[in-house]
Amino acid sequence: MRYAILGDIHGNLVAFKTVLQDLEKRGGFDKIWCLGDVVGYGPEPHACIELLQQFDHVCIAGNHDWAAVGLVDILDFNEDAAAANQWTAQQLTEADKEYLKSLPLITSQENFSLAHGSPREPIWEYLFSVRAAEENLEFFSTPFCLVGHSHVPLIFEHSKDGVKLTRLEDSATMKLEENRLIINPGSVGQPRDHDPRASYALYDSNAGMIYHYRIDYDVEATQQKMLQEKLPEFLILRLSHGI
Repeated sequence: MRYAILGDIHGNLVAFKTVLQDLEKRGGFDKIWCLGDVVGYGPEPHACIELLQQFDHVCIAGNHDWAAVGLVDILDFNEDAAAANQWTAQQLTEADKEYLKSLPLITSQENFSLAHGSPREPIWEYLFSVRAAEENLEFFSTPFCLVGHSHVPLIFEHSKDGVKLTRLEDSATMKLEENRLIINPGSVGQPRDHDPRASYALYDSNAGMIYHYRIDYDVEATQQKMLQEKLPEFLILRLSHGI
């Protein structure tokens, strides 16, 4: 089985479609594992939900997914994110809202746990540090864990020597072996590692391998749609710089 691992699509339909096209060029996939925040920030939240639902998939809840349906307080977000969340909520159908409300906080697939922020705090915790990753090991029982939320592709590897943090580079490959891993594939729709290209991973369960890829997409097309919807200027500009 081949699993597309997609995190933080954030209403960016152009990036989402480009990633799916890239996956097809690489041999396709059987199922999507979506790490939350399908909506928020971007200009096409309904279309992103609709497209995701066309595929066999598992999706977990992100903080922006919850904000769009009133499950977290908008006041917990910065001004630009709050404005985007309020706009997003107005674009969703009742079916969209029910879908987002139904998403679990954490789930297990194959040998992986899936959580948006972290296994310890699925909605809000950002995993950036070795210490936080080490503390989270006791909160999942599978060998491997997939997270999103930070929008930065990273790997935390736990061995007898402790936890090591590695940046996940373009075209990186990982053989899944005995060491426990926490993997962040980066963001499809709003990368924040100073690389504007969409970021995602592919897991081949037969080979026991994970592959990480970056792909250029039409950033200006998404920005034009955001301008038309009068979304906050900073959210528009940041897509050009991957911040």
